[in-house]
Amino acid sequence: MMEGFQGFWFQADAIGRAVALLLLLMSIGAWVLIIWKGWVLRRAVSDLRRGVDAFWNAPDRAAARARLATLDREGVLVPLVDAAFTQPDAGTLQSHGAVESQLTRRLRDALHGGLAHLQMGQVFLASVGATAPFVGLFGTVWGIYHALLGIATAGGITIEKVAGPVGEALVMTAAGLAVAIPAVLAYNVFGKWIGACEADLEGFAHDLREIASH
Repeated sequence: MMEGFQGFWFQADAIGRAVALLLLLMSIGAWVLIIWKGWVLRRAVSDLRRGVDAFWNAPDRAAARARLATLDREGVLVPLVDAAFTQPDAGTLQSHGAVESQLTRRLRDALHGGLAHLQMGQVFLASVGATAPFVGLFGTVWGIYHALLGIATAGGITIEKVAGPVGEALVMTAAGLAVAIPAVLAYNVFGKWIGACEADLEGFAHDLREIASH
């Protein structure tokens, strides 16, 4: 595949090389995000389990928050606790309305903030997974078109002269799939992890609402 890519690169024009570089950048960006996001979500899953247990086993609210702050490395649990037990300033719009409505709004905002942090990068992975095969296909079509133009200009079209450039151009389709498949797999795996975290966070927020409203 590497030899075919080199052949395509040397025979390609500016557009063909731009497509190859775009696939390279998409691949680098996807792998950097996969490594970083895998590390973040693993920490979040571990911290959710340990942090929630530590919070409920604490003797009082202050000790519970202090324990949670040391375990919540991704900052998705502490904002929920602060939202549940921090009262809004008097005279502001946040202080208007029923107390339970204010509590629900604060917890909802904190929950959305934590989920937004965990979901960061999912759109990029989905975009790479959806578009990389078509980018590679465009590179193949353009490479074949460019190669056939060169052969026609040189004259004497034979199957041997066509097979080489066409085969090298097909490498771009394989490259597009090689970029897309890891991104799609990572998107699905991370989506499952995020879903589990979301369920745990919603359960924790519900429990906090129950004790904060009494």
